Amino acid sequence: MLIDCHNHLGTDLFFYLNGFYPYAQDLNALVTEGRRHGIARWVVFPMVSNAWFDPAAMRAGQLVPGGPEKVPYAFENERMLREIYEQFPDLGRLTLPFVILDPEREPRAQVKKLRELHREFPFYGLKIQATMIKADAGALLTTGREFLELAEELDLPFIIHSSVVANDPWSDAGMLLRIVESAPRNRFCLAHSCRFDRVYLDRIAELPNAWFDCSAHVIHCQGAAQELGFVAELPRRFVADYHDPKKVLRALAEAYPKKLIWGSDTPFESFVGKGENGLISLRCTYEEEVACLRALPESAPNAIAHDNLLALLKLKDESVLTRA
Repeated sequence: MLIDCHNHLGTDLFFYLNGFYPYAQDLNALVTEGRRHGIARWVVFPMVSNAWFDPAAMRAGQLVPGGPEKVPYAFENERMLREIYEQFPDLGRLTLPFVILDPEREPRAQVKKLRELHREFPFYGLKIQATMIKADAGALLTTGREFLELAEELDLPFIIHSSVVANDPWSDAGMLLRIVESAPRNRFCLAHSCRFDRVYLDRIAELPNAWFDCSAHVIHCQGAAQELGFVAELPRRFVADYHDPKKVLRALAEAYPKKLIWGSDTPFESFVGKGENGLISLRCTYEEEVACLRALPESAPNAIAHDNLLALLKLKDESVLTRA
């Protein structure tokens, strides 16, 4: 059984209003496309911008308070869980939902809402994408420590967006690893292969409570091959042929066989939008992401798309993976 560990559901209003692609994905589209390529289960979580932010400001490219919701992600998490468990239970049973959180804003109100949701709907982990909402993920060690406590209490792992560029202090992979080291009773998966930073990947290999996923692998390889600046600089970059994403994934799987988890990042396996120097167009398909996984030798696909994910999740009842 192959499982995709990194998928977004719902609508991202900020992306839509500002002309970025992608901006939406629904459960039916995800499952239909994934099944077509032989994937059996999906870890899912909501899109990133949320109704705590003022929609009018979003239209102007800003994220400020004043939206219709008083608690960040309260609406988005409940909306996704009801889609999974009530509206489309036949498709929802093929997913492992995570809830998404803002590590810095209104942490106590978020934790209260997450407890309420957990009593009504099963979810299996916590997701953070701090960069797009400009929230300090480091708040997990200060004002947002309640999230670590909640995760430990419910035995839930984190999947956290990571970055290695100087203009992104919110999701800096080095800072995230300090959180991992400071919270040994929690489990963490750092997304996007830590942008191919070999030093950080080696550190993940050393930590018993850390993994990394390769989500949006193909376009990250494109970025490395084109030296676009959002991946690790050459002195720290994991050595591989970035012109061939299949070879890169194979090299990562061989170097980190117990730590690499496969995920696609749908619908963000592509990104098209405005950048500082004009239009950025990094395009990929689900088929291409799966092809990298299928190109691995022998047992490697099952290891990184099943076994390592289960080690992160520590499911109390693995029968959730056998439901038809």
